[in-house]
Amino acid sequence: MICLYKHHLDWTQLDQLIFLRRSGSFATKRLCTSHALHQRQGQDSNGLSEYRFLCSFVVRTDQFITGYNGSLPSGDRGRRKSRFALCRRPKASGVKPSTVHVACTPQAAKAISNKDQHSISYTLSRAQTVVVEYTHDSNTDMFQIGRSTESPIDFVVTDTVPGSQQSHGGEGQTQTQSIQSTISRFACRIICQRSPPYTAHIYAAGFDSSKNIFLGEKAAKWRIQEGQMDGLTTNGVLVMHPRHGFTQDSKPGVWREISVCGNVFTLRETRSAQQRGKMVESESQELVDGSLIDLCGATLLWRTAEGLSRTPTVKHLEALRQELNAGRPQCPVGFNTLAFPSLRRKEILDEKQPWAYLRCGHVHGYHAWGGQGREPEDEVVEVGRERECPMCRTRGPYVPLWLGCEAGFYLDAAPPTHAFSPCGHVCSEKTAAFWSQIPLPHGTHTFHAACPFCVQQLAGESGYLRLIFQGPLD
Repeated sequence: MICLYKHHLDWTQLDQLIFLRRSGSFATKRLCTSHALHQRQGQDSNGLSEYRFLCSFVVRTDQFITGYNGSLPSGDRGRRKSRFALCRRPKASGVKPSTVHVACTPQAAKAISNKDQHSISYTLSRAQTVVVEYTHDSNTDMFQIGRSTESPIDFVVTDTVPGSQQSHGGEGQTQTQSIQSTISRFACRIICQRSPPYTAHIYAAGFDSSKNIFLGEKAAKWRIQEGQMDGLTTNGVLVMHPRHGFTQDSKPGVWREISVCGNVFTLRETRSAQQRGKMVESESQELVDGSLIDLCGATLLWRTAEGLSRTPTVKHLEALRQELNAGRPQCPVGFNTLAFPSLRRKEILDEKQPWAYLRCGHVHGYHAWGGQGREPEDEVVEVGRERECPMCRTRGPYVPLWLGCEAGFYLDAAPPTHAFSPCGHVCSEKTAAFWSQIPLPHGTHTFHAACPFCVQQLAGESGYLRLIFQGPLD
């Protein structure tokens, strides 16, 4: 998932904040360090918002962009990151609909060919096209997201293989594969108010290098009031607003589809069906804290300044890690002390790495026995294969434990006591409970819950379990 944060920032210090973020480690698209943002939350803010890519969940082929546990596998570079911050631009960049040209009139042709004029072209047939001109809006800023690396795209997102950050060989290689992306080159655009309350609205499709959006003859489209048009993109832009916000009381909302003009609809029968769903007039495309945006290959998590004030910082997560290690948890069989590796080495196996049985939750150090039909000397480090827990004799997957390092995915700052199954990412109980209830789009018509740190589909009755650590004998 990709996580988007909305933060009100002191505009005079914005450039410095972004520079510090870029010069540090990259993580899920996070606009600025949450710590710096929290410090400025109470100040007068001219900034727009910060949003993070929640590790984009790969909706199809079991992939999530959401699966980035604090950074992209290859690091954060330029417009391709796991976190992004939306802040007020020096000059307003927003646009709003204006003149409507019906059929192939000279005015319509001029609007399409004019690179200084934003327009959306709706092809109804070979003989008829409706072109809607868009004019400059001095009250808003526009930010565009998509797979394209062309200049109009502010934040570049790509598909990722679930668990691609985990490298159990110890050298940090990433497991990637070449796939055909289902993310649109110009997937969506977010329009943000430049003045309080800095509301943000999302729209399907983005303008290309010629400042045009083209909906072809086969695209779902229809007429609305005053001669205006509306339509849907091929794979659609889905949004879900959690009930009660992104808090400890959060509950999953209902997934809706957003149109090119920002109207809200129920989901189509399949992701790319030509027949649109029913319009939901009681709901809005305004983004709120915890809103999930799915681009059919990447899922974004939007966070607000107020929401981030309740979110632990990376420093807080590091303190929790150190506190957990200070308790000197031990392997109940080998009696060796276990320790979670530093956040910088979060996906590289360490000799003190805690491992857990995902049926019972007992935490051990790695041992090369317990696999059925194998001798200890023949054992290799094999993650996820079923073994028998020496404490309770329960058989289940045996995996290393990893701390969830993307602070934006946390609902609270409680100690990391629970792990997702089958990946072994560790976080607080309420965070695990929340994400285990979220049905994320998968493929063209199915949904399933996934770990936000690696976007692997959750398994088991609840998708997570409580860990049982053994303290030192002395």
